[in-house]
Amino acid sequence: MEQLIAQLIGGAAGGAGGGKVLQGSNMGGLGNLIAGAVGGVGGGQILGGLMGAGGAAADGALGGGGIGALAGSLVGGGIGGMIVQMVVGMILNKMKG
Repeated sequence: MEQLIAQLIGGAAGGAGGGKVLQGSNMGGLGNLIAGAVGGVGGGQILGGLMGAGGAAADGALGGGGIGALAGSLVGGGIGGMIVQMVVGMILNKMKG
């Protein structure tokens, strides 16, 4: 559950940053946060799948719920959120004309 929350927070932050970095993808504050949060969950899941059992083993007795896994979810969520926000924002802004 903590990892999902970290993915949502990281994604929302990534989405907000993506709207500022690439002005052609800005969908407004709430739009950026929502797209980022959705992308954050996806990005965090992909990163977690790529890390696989190695991430859990690195955390030892914590069973994958340690600070390393949480930080990985936050970073993966941020990257995924930024990417999704930028892509969706560019598509929507192109459709608007």
